[in-house]
Amino acid sequence: MFKTVWTETPPLYQEVLQTVLDYYQLMKPRLILLFLITTAASMWVAASGEVDGLQLLVTLLAGACAAGSANTINCLYDRDIDGIMERTQHRPLPSGRVQPWQALVFAIALALTAFVLLAAWVNLLSASLAMSGIVVYVGIYTHWLKRSSSQNIVIGGAAGAIPPLVGWAAVTGELSWPAWVLFAIIFVWTPPHFWPLAMMLQEDYAKVNVPMLPVVDGSSHTARQIFAYTLVLLPVTLLLVYPLQVSSWLYGAVALTLGSLFIYKAWQLTQTPEDPQQARSLFKFSILYMMLLCAGMVIDSLPVTHHWVSSGVDHLSFALSLIHG
Repeated sequence: MFKTVWTETPPLYQEVLQTVLDYYQLMKPRLILLFLITTAASMWVAASGEVDGLQLLVTLLAGACAAGSANTINCLYDRDIDGIMERTQHRPLPSGRVQPWQALVFAIALALTAFVLLAAWVNLLSASLAMSGIVVYVGIYTHWLKRSSSQNIVIGGAAGAIPPLVGWAAVTGELSWPAWVLFAIIFVWTPPHFWPLAMMLQEDYAKVNVPMLPVVDGSSHTARQIFAYTLVLLPVTLLLVYPLQVSSWLYGAVALTLGSLFIYKAWQLTQTPEDPQQARSLFKFSILYMMLLCAGMVIDSLPVTHHWVSSGVDHLSFALSLIHG
């Protein structure tokens, strides 16, 4: 009797676990992590390093639900081409492990959860912005631009730039200039982040007639575009230091260092645009870049950092006064 129960239990457990993993995969958790990092960084800057713990938790949970909803609808819409592309053919929808109606119900439930959490515990502006992110990603990028324009990721990248607006609105209840600079940072960063990946998957995209820039204009042109965007990104990141003055020279040094490295790696890609290893290296660095840039924002925003920076400036001013007599 015990032997019979033991042999029947693992398959049921495995089935439940597989179902949970399938829905988790529909949400594209690796993308969500980057969205949450930019949201959290925005909240820390907006709150001058003193973020309310509950507000942070609710905003990040709601942000994960909103992003998961948008990603699930993206998987639902793209299930036809996902079944053809090598890297996506084993996803839950094209493989048949999740039915389209189940994915749609899941996406709606996630969106409603995100809206209720933000509207009830944070504010209506942040809830509305989270919903607008879903609309932009699904309506503008997935439905309209992805299969019709080589500039799809440029314009559609606005969806990925909305999380910092949600974070800023959650703390302040408004959208001031620093919030829009944070939006601009993500917006400009998105093409040089995504296009190296598109270069690596160029054959897959060509197979399903998705007009990603490398497919339409080739690797050399794409590499030059990537380099141009990294050149623009550096001064945009420094706007938080001047003229907005919401971050100090400490963040400025981090942004300058990371931006210079990004430019250098993008320049290397222009020299060997057909080398997939260079594209892969740049893609991985772009993720590290955003994580470290956000970490720099957070550290710079902390009160203890402000005290340390102010003390350093005072000591430097005193030393200069002694030198000049």
